[in-house]
Amino acid sequence: MVKENMDQEAVLVWFRQDLRLNDNPALYQAAKQGRIFPIYILPSAQQDDWLPGAASRWWLHRSLDSLSKRLGGNLRLFQGEALELIPQLLRQTGIKQIFWNRDYQPAPMQRDQRLQQLLEQRGVQVQTFNASLLWEPAQVVKADGSPYRVYTPFFRHGCLKQPEPRYPLPAPPSIQFLHSVPTGLSLPQLGLLPRQRWYREFEKHWQPGEAGAGDRLAHFVERHLAGYQQGRDYPALNTTSRLSPHLHFGELSPNQAWYVVSHAQLPTASESDRDRFLAELGWREFSHYLLYHWPELPQQNFQPTFDRFDWSDDPPLLRAWQQGCTGIPMVDAGMRELWQTGYMHNRVRMIVGSFLVKNLRQHWRRGQAWFWDTLVDADLANNSASWQWVAGSGADAAPYFRIFNPVTQGQKFDPDGHYVRRFCPELALLPDNYLHRPWEAPAIVLEQAGVTLGADYPRPIVDLKASRAEALAAFAAIKR
Repeated sequence: MVKENMDQEAVLVWFRQDLRLNDNPALYQAAKQGRIFPIYILPSAQQDDWLPGAASRWWLHRSLDSLSKRLGGNLRLFQGEALELIPQLLRQTGIKQIFWNRDYQPAPMQRDQRLQQLLEQRGVQVQTFNASLLWEPAQVVKADGSPYRVYTPFFRHGCLKQPEPRYPLPAPPSIQFLHSVPTGLSLPQLGLLPRQRWYREFEKHWQPGEAGAGDRLAHFVERHLAGYQQGRDYPALNTTSRLSPHLHFGELSPNQAWYVVSHAQLPTASESDRDRFLAELGWREFSHYLLYHWPELPQQNFQPTFDRFDWSDDPPLLRAWQQGCTGIPMVDAGMRELWQTGYMHNRVRMIVGSFLVKNLRQHWRRGQAWFWDTLVDADLANNSASWQWVAGSGADAAPYFRIFNPVTQGQKFDPDGHYVRRFCPELALLPDNYLHRPWEAPAIVLEQAGVTLGADYPRPIVDLKASRAEALAAFAAIKR
């Protein structure tokens, strides 16, 4: 409902990574207060080292379009520095209240603290809320007051012994808008859509926006929650929730996901599936917790020992990995899935990540940067923590000597080859027993499958066994 009542107080509502109406504490409280002026500010390039990558910009464009429609066209868009723009907007409109949901990333936190101090000095009432995490990261600490560094005690003893997560709020029953406000920019003027039109393929796979998030969650609970614990490891089954981009952009809150899954009707045998999904929400929480307490996580090794690691610098190998042309089918299928859909199955993310940082010995920041640009769910906390985890340099990380063998991983988790055949169709006619290791196939088998290595499909860019041994030797060197 769109109204205007000049007798009520006005509130500026600053949308960030909370692009939804349901379970949006800042919007809900502001709508109770009076007329609202909803805005979104896209930072300028020179003001933020972690602007959205190309795939994320496509998603953000679609999500802002969806939110604007749900707000009856009343969302105003701006670009620039919030420290400058927001005081200007408050001054122009005479508004004396601003509500926003907190951003727990390092740079936005610092900016928000400065902005709040500035506004309060000018007599503006500032209210902030938690809309993106299940628990406040500052409150989940060990008995001695220090932050957790290991996931299991963090989740079981730190989180689950806290009060239960906040129950989701409904959308405001009515919203009254302040109409005499600056016009702002049009959505195309933000220039979010990349010039390369490869993102058009994404349209086949995703529905950005709050409605799409709700549909995705309902579909997952109805079709895939039962059996999730086992099915989540098999990329061809497509049984993961695929909620990560919706959570990142705040089209869905973790509280909504938590309670919908907690209250879902499941057979007794599927309780472990429910617990596993809630634990995965816990992993998301842990990544954000690490970034909150260790803001250098995106740039620096969590474990300083790795500062001495002998990383390789080989641009052609990096490019082959990026393009899905390594000659290792499970790796190539994952990298092509990423390029074609803006997404990669989590099991495959571990496989391609291990291959890059261990078999190719490329620095984890190179993988982090590529994923940042090409994932629709690129998230600073998740991306940084996950790459450090697979590299062995992070908190509660996989030991460096745990090197995923992409052949055995493919044989175990893609036994019928449906995933590899989908994204590497040039290998489709190879029999299952050679699909994940075509370089070992006899010449007659390759000929019958129509595959010429080095022409139709690359030869492996590294020897898996030899590169594993070299990686372990490099790791042994830093321990000495």
